Amino acid sequence: MTDDGVDPRTLARAAEQRGFHSVFLTEHTHIPASRTTPWPGGDVLPGAYSRLLDPFSALTAMATVTEELVLGTGVCLVNQHHPITLAKQVATVDLLSDGRFEFGVGAGWNREEMVNHDVDPARRTAAMLERIDAVRTIWTRDEPEYHGEFVDFDPIWSWPKPARSPAVLLGGSGRGVLERVLSHGDGWMPTRVRLSEIDAFSTRVAEFRRMCATRGRGHLPVIVFDAVAGREALAMYSEAGVDRVLFSLTADNAATERGCLEELDALASILDR
Repeated sequence: MTDDGVDPRTLARAAEQRGFHSVFLTEHTHIPASRTTPWPGGDVLPGAYSRLLDPFSALTAMATVTEELVLGTGVCLVNQHHPITLAKQVATVDLLSDGRFEFGVGAGWNREEMVNHDVDPARRTAAMLERIDAVRTIWTRDEPEYHGEFVDFDPIWSWPKPARSPAVLLGGSGRGVLERVLSHGDGWMPTRVRLSEIDAFSTRVAEFRRMCATRGRGHLPVIVFDAVAGREALAMYSEAGVDRVLFSLTADNAATERGCLEELDALASILDR
């Protein structure tokens, strides 16, 4: 969602009317004008990355015009927030949406962006996991306190609490992500699983299921972010053990209401009803 694109309320209403389960919004607080970190999605970083709306504000607007649509972050860059204010932001969206929020989280890829937030890129994963712990502590206790390496605060009073503790969906596809999901998450959100990679990915999902069973975690959902759209692709994801997929609106279509609605119609047409 950008400042020069489709209105978030329009998107939310249209998605709910077409029977979609959820809408997730991406986040970058800013894009450094001088950047050497390569974009994982290709050679040229799209201009929309520097124009993103604050996801929590946009999701609150979406909550006011929908009744059943699940609202999420895909992903919130946790290290770019103080955990006390982040806990309140998430709790507020969840409360105002009657418990419809899902908290997709990640450590990010843009090293220069991290440094501007005083985050050491080499320690970003450890910092993220500790902040997730701190946020959960604030959600679940009346007088929370936290004392860690990256987060430290004495007992506080902080309301609102969420309508229910939102599911934390860990983004990423790196080597250690499955362990992180089991220790700190309620689901796994890998990114851009291509159909040519589906066999290897299926093996990894099976490994994840075994790990969940061994740890007594039950069935944790696998949600593919930026999935390939198409009936054949959906069948392949399902066979690989994927529970849900998130489609990405193309930048050109997301820029206009007409384009957005036309693309939503096209995506809805491939889903079995």
